[in-house]
Amino acid sequence: MTGFATRAVRSGLPRDATTGALVETISLSTTFSQDRVASPRGAYIYSRSANPNRESFEKTISELEGASYALAFSSGMAAIGAVVQGLAENSHIVCMASLYGGTHRYLTQVAPSFACSVTFIDNIETKLASVVDSCDKPVRLVWIETPSNPTLSLVDIQAVADIVHNKGSLLIVDNTFLSPYIQNPLRHGADLVLHSVTKYINGHSDVLMGAIALQDPAIYRRLAFLQNASGAVPSSFDCWLAHRGAKTLHLRALAASRNASAIAQMLEDSPHVLRVNYPGLPSHPQRHIVVKQQRNGLGGGMISFLIRGGKDAARRFCESARLFTLAESLGGVESLCEVPAAMTHNGMPKEAREEGGVFDNLIRLSVGIEDVEDLKVDLTRALEEAVSAGSSNPQ
Repeated sequence: MTGFATRAVRSGLPRDATTGALVETISLSTTFSQDRVASPRGAYIYSRSANPNRESFEKTISELEGASYALAFSSGMAAIGAVVQGLAENSHIVCMASLYGGTHRYLTQVAPSFACSVTFIDNIETKLASVVDSCDKPVRLVWIETPSNPTLSLVDIQAVADIVHNKGSLLIVDNTFLSPYIQNPLRHGADLVLHSVTKYINGHSDVLMGAIALQDPAIYRRLAFLQNASGAVPSSFDCWLAHRGAKTLHLRALAASRNASAIAQMLEDSPHVLRVNYPGLPSHPQRHIVVKQQRNGLGGGMISFLIRGGKDAARRFCESARLFTLAESLGGVESLCEVPAAMTHNGMPKEAREEGGVFDNLIRLSVGIEDVEDLKVDLTRALEEAVSAGSSNPQ
């Protein structure tokens, strides 16, 4: 197999045989002509069912994840919906407690409409087997994020996969935080890999899309049917943009990871920070998992930390940072900051948030690819202003 960079640059449908164009044409047509009734000229009939740009992008995702198949959806949440509807209807899902707020919202408020229930657990490697055995409905899916959003806790994918398969269930891994460049869950026993393509794969904050990568042909056929039947498909232009973004994924993910590593060390040394969550730090309690399943021990571009001074300090920090833009989302070339408890995870009950480590003073950083020294100066100033303002003006 060729190297990741070669696959990232060259994967997809073959080059235009007619013109030799190096850049793919954007196929905006919604329908494709037929010479005879029910006899299409090629693979394309109607763009919801299949489109050249979507097919090309899906081929790239499958190759980058080491999968046999991939499917693109109109958003990460649409991909989640297809998995629940297609694989977990009339069953139970066991999910790790620390995860993205949107996933928690879907599993608790939408999945029940498909007669699907969910149990959230911490320490999933040690508790999973007993929880599965105690469920009164069959457990079809076990759901993990590694690293988790936003506390960056890790899961040993192979250890969980062994338990899951012994119980006759399927393991889905949300790989959004790391991207296919840093981690490939299928190689460690996962059955399905989920991505918000919006994040690292596209990488430029201009596409909304989700993707699933997998090996099993029967599961692929089921999810492909739902992709077409539900119509939750991305536009051809979005697929074109995301495919272009994927060509530089290896460069962006590496640069962001190197920047994040330097910034995490700076935060760990700061008197204004209570705790830093970053898998790239030697002090991370699960560092051995990073070494085992992440490329070259890279920690990725995401950091979260607890700031001294409570939720008001967290708010002041995010509102005073200049190079870290206050915004939701992650994985773009630009650096972002947010307060999960008040933003991305606000829909979760406070008790559930805090059980997963999402406290009011937790700040999440998506580290971009700017000059790292500029980012460090910005963070140092924002930390000083946020914490000193609270000490001089106690609430």
